Amino acid sequence: MFTGIVEEVGHVRETLAGQLTVASSIVLDGLQVGDSIAINGTCLTIVSLESTALQVEVTPETLRLTNLGVLTPGDPVNLERAVSVGGRMSGHMVQGHIEATGRVISLTPDGTATMLSLEAPPSIMRYVVTKGFIAIDGISLTVVECSDSSFIVSVIPYTRDKTALGTRKPGDMVNLETDIVARYIERFVKGDSTLPQENSNASSSN
Repeated sequence: MFTGIVEEVGHVRETLAGQLTVASSIVLDGLQVGDSIAINGTCLTIVSLESTALQVEVTPETLRLTNLGVLTPGDPVNLERAVSVGGRMSGHMVQGHIEATGRVISLTPDGTATMLSLEAPPSIMRYVVTKGFIAIDGISLTVVECSDSSFIVSVIPYTRDKTALGTRKPGDMVNLETDIVARYIERFVKGDSTLPQENSNASSSN
């Protein structure tokens, strides 16, 4: 479980078949092989640790459903360690199970903030509501407004400067995870016998 509060921007060191190595520093503190780490909001299992980098294994399903498959050496990625018991819950409940990807439509200055507009598939938009939560590349953000096919979030300077979101431009692909609470409410209201659709395979740690 994560909060959507990015701790560090790491950089891709190497991409191999089924493996991703990320150079980092802050998040390495206290980590062990087998621990979970969110990379661009995707929950993955650490399989190797170095003094300045971590390595995870990435399944084909994860590559199909996230933007991890388009990463190249040098690309920035958002990193967050799993929530520790007794820690502050500063964002919202983020599982690290990416449901789909979206694309950046535009970035518009709004005072010192930036209004970020994104398009997303119907499977995502059905759970997006004004003033609700959404995780974009693992960042907990609040929806300002939404339509049937897109939504807008306001990005404060701190988030823009301290995450990989600051490097995004129109056309870029981003990972999306909606609020799990909204998905469970839908199931209870509809009385479905199946779980709400989510990508349980987008995490090699589960």
